[in-house]
Amino acid sequence: MLIATTTAITTAAALTTPLAALLTHRALRRAANARLMRITTPNGIDEQGFVRIGGIDQWVSIRGEDRANPVLLEVHGGPGAANSPYGARTRAWERHFTLVRWDMRGAGLTFANGGAPAQGGEATFERLYADALEVTHHVRERLGVDQVVLLASSFGTVFGLRLARSHPELFSAYVGTDQNVLEAGRDTTAYDATLGRLRAAGKAKQAAEIEAMGPDARRWSRKQRTAYDKLCAGSDPLTLDTVKKVILGSMWLSPLYSLRTIAAYFKAQAFSETVIPGSHDIDVWADGTTFEIPFFVFQGAHDVITPAARAKAYFDAVEAPVKAFELIEDASHFAALRHPDRFLALLLTHVQPAVTAAPATPAATA
Repeated sequence: MLIATTTAITTAAALTTPLAALLTHRALRRAANARLMRITTPNGIDEQGFVRIGGIDQWVSIRGEDRANPVLLEVHGGPGAANSPYGARTRAWERHFTLVRWDMRGAGLTFANGGAPAQGGEATFERLYADALEVTHHVRERLGVDQVVLLASSFGTVFGLRLARSHPELFSAYVGTDQNVLEAGRDTTAYDATLGRLRAAGKAKQAAEIEAMGPDARRWSRKQRTAYDKLCAGSDPLTLDTVKKVILGSMWLSPLYSLRTIAAYFKAQAFSETVIPGSHDIDVWADGTTFEIPFFVFQGAHDVITPAARAKAYFDAVEAPVKAFELIEDASHFAALRHPDRFLALLLTHVQPAVTAAPATPAATA
């Protein structure tokens, strides 16, 4: 529910602009983004629509300027925070990769296509994991490739680590950003830092609210989780700025998102909260730190939601044929979307060489 926490603030700010002018500006920007998104290259691909996955219609986008490029399959976060609004921001990625965006069951355009009744029942961790495997097979068959690069973000990295570890035959590399490191409730780094920021800002009431919840997120109610997400993001100016300008801004100006679809996006996040309990007992250390494929983590240097120090500690323990860890400065959570140009540079520097030619010797960067 992180993205939803700033909606009221952004809406209030928007209301200070006359409605007609606001909607006219939006229409012009959406039209410009639609033109930006056109792919006209001879060997390009632009397929966006619904595919039957897990017994329901799920939205899948396959786009790129050259089908010979490596394939990036995204697994988005949330739960329920689809990546479909960000096409304009990441348009340059499609010059070098074939980018596959999938709105999970209970997320984004998949949820908007019929709402809760069309999701095939309750969204669970196990169902989404099975869907991810089915999407992977669909993409491999549609594009005629043996393997794809798995690009996971935020809560999607919880799926991503398991997919990469369990199915190395399907993936040429793992790329994590906003990397989660779940430890079955043991790690309280983000919680402690949130409590510290609130106290430092003199927000005693909010700090007391967080303290009363306790550090074990597995024991929180939905209401408590929403309250924590709001205070975690809201107490960090960089995260709050990114949510308002990058996340909500992209949604507002996306050619794919009508006002009705935007409303559905937030309903999807509430619907998808049922996925969280399925991850409560996951311990990535116990699951293992050995991967048979190249392993990369590109993390926001100032991420308050999934702290970079935790991602780096896990990365240091990973054994993989090739691995690299990079910090993205001036970024908290959503680092790839705040700085898509820097993220692309990292993909081209580290990932592209690893998946297009076997390196002579394993390499690692700190």
